[in-house]
Amino acid sequence: MTVTTDPPRAPGLDVENMQELLDMLGDIPPARIRMRPFPGTATEEDMLRINETDKPLCELIDGVLVEKPKAWRESLLGTWLGTLLNNFVVARNLGIVTGEAGNYKLRAKLVRLPDVAFISWDTLPGRRQPKDAVPLIAPDLAAEVLSAGNTRREIARKLKDYFKHGVKLVWIVDPDARTVRVHTALDQFRDLNADDTLDGGNVLPGFQLALNELFSVLDRQGPG
Repeated sequence: MTVTTDPPRAPGLDVENMQELLDMLGDIPPARIRMRPFPGTATEEDMLRINETDKPLCELIDGVLVEKPKAWRESLLGTWLGTLLNNFVVARNLGIVTGEAGNYKLRAKLVRLPDVAFISWDTLPGRRQPKDAVPLIAPDLAAEVLSAGNTRREIARKLKDYFKHGVKLVWIVDPDARTVRVHTALDQFRDLNADDTLDGGNVLPGFQLALNELFSVLDRQGPG
């Protein structure tokens, strides 16, 4: 008599097939899922090693390494937003602004890399910069710059992760539509267009940014 047993599952990855895995991750393109290490078995060390030597950057989602769909224009816009935000934060010594390589461990096997993030001194233990490569902490503000490869359900999953683990404010920046969706909770948001002004709400009181100034970086060109 032949006895068959189900193959062991990776701890914490409760899926039966690739379609269920894609569904769990928000219907992302399969090409963005790293197969080495095998999905469900990847660690923070695997993520750090790949992000130091390879591109695009990867997030760690339930033990799965998922590439961030980053393009040149989106990186430009994220860098500009980070610069404007950092100028405000540093002048007032409010905390730290990180860019697209800033790791935030929200829980075990879940590490997000927001394109721009702000974390206040009050949120940081001891009011000091973390020394860990992947600190177990959530930023106060996370900003994501949409790329063509992002899916609606992927962003919905990301928002759920952020607010479940302590993020207070999320900006979803759309460079094509030149809009920003401001989330103060998972189901509470408002949409701003290029004629509006983005503010920091209760997270960064006093911060204001005219969105035409933010998106103007996409139109810059050399003289002549």
